[in-house]
Amino acid sequence: MGKKKLGLVPKLLLAIILGIIFGQLSMLPDFVIQIAVTISSLFSNFLSFIIPLMIIGFVVIGIADLAQGAGKLLGVTTLIAYSSTLLGGFAAYFVATHLFPLFINSDLSTAIQGSAPGLEPLFTIPLEPMLDVTSAIVFSFMFGISISWMRSQNKGETMYHLFGEFNLIITKVLSTVVIPGLPFYIFGNFANLSYAGSVFTILSVFWKVFASVIAMQLTAVALFFIIAGLYAKKNPFTLMKNQVPGYVTAIGTQSSAATIPVNLEVAKKNGVSAQIREFVIPLGATIHLLGSIITIISCVTAVLLMYDLPHQFGMIAGFVAMLGIAMVAAPGAPGGGIMSALPFLTMVGIDPTGTIGNLLVTLYLTQDSFGTAANISGDNAIAVIIDKIYHKYILQKNDSVSVSVENES
Repeated sequence: MGKKKLGLVPKLLLAIILGIIFGQLSMLPDFVIQIAVTISSLFSNFLSFIIPLMIIGFVVIGIADLAQGAGKLLGVTTLIAYSSTLLGGFAAYFVATHLFPLFINSDLSTAIQGSAPGLEPLFTIPLEPMLDVTSAIVFSFMFGISISWMRSQNKGETMYHLFGEFNLIITKVLSTVVIPGLPFYIFGNFANLSYAGSVFTILSVFWKVFASVIAMQLTAVALFFIIAGLYAKKNPFTLMKNQVPGYVTAIGTQSSAATIPVNLEVAKKNGVSAQIREFVIPLGATIHLLGSIITIISCVTAVLLMYDLPHQFGMIAGFVAMLGIAMVAAPGAPGGGIMSALPFLTMVGIDPTGTIGNLLVTLYLTQDSFGTAANISGDNAIAVIIDKIYHKYILQKNDSVSVSVENES
């Protein structure tokens, strides 16, 4: 048997712990900590460079794919998945803005912001992005919609494949450079936070946000199954019980794609017909992100409150709507959701490569597996609803048409 590799979450937790210890070692000269800070700074510069490219890689193909495909089922499934994602984001914002201020108060914000300044990197390498974020967003929407239109005219396959392969390149860079580099990035940042004296104040908030997010995800999934059960006239509690293997598998793998085989078996147990489950479950693994958006919006609201930054609904609403599209093309690897969300953090006033952006990434990744589990659980609720729609409105209608044609003949 081969050696079992350490997963991303244990690596991140280890990086946080070691970073805190490293920053607290008073016998170390400052330049030793600055080495770690320098590595984090270089990684941050690279992240700034790749963010506009991530927007193009994810959003162009995401929009082109969303608008493609024939049949009412695709449209209805996409509408339900996107609506679920939006509602999850808005609900998370509502809960976070009312619950989090109970343990993130003005005294805590003052303590975080009043901490001593951290150490500066030993050197920096200027690496300017090829495009700014706004230009990348406009470019992506323009090309995504245009490619979708061209494909409807039986054209544009070359452009579609060009951006599809560009998406693969960005995904490969994320999986081989960015994701593996995150523990080192987080280590350097937490070493600096520990050196500055603000880390323990921040961690006192993290675990409460973590618990709140998981509670919100479980509540959202339970409500989704109740709605699906009532609509399809199935026992919601049986549906939830059947989902347990899929939920546990998702926690272990941290991947929606890797959970598809188990989720298909769950859908079969729920009585979903083969043609519907084989269509909805793989599609839902890509476009339905209920758990991920609950996590991201909760974490974003938490860090905005911690640093006493604006967090009005109008600002968050645009961010939620954008994430619903951007995360569709997120890589299926652990952390894919937050990686696709990083480019749009500027919409809510967060620098994705700064201290606040780093805190957000860390908070998200430490519970990414639970977000994935909520995502794929919601997929089976959608499958139950779509199966009912298919048999009630589409299959019966086709049968009626066939009968009327036979009678006329």
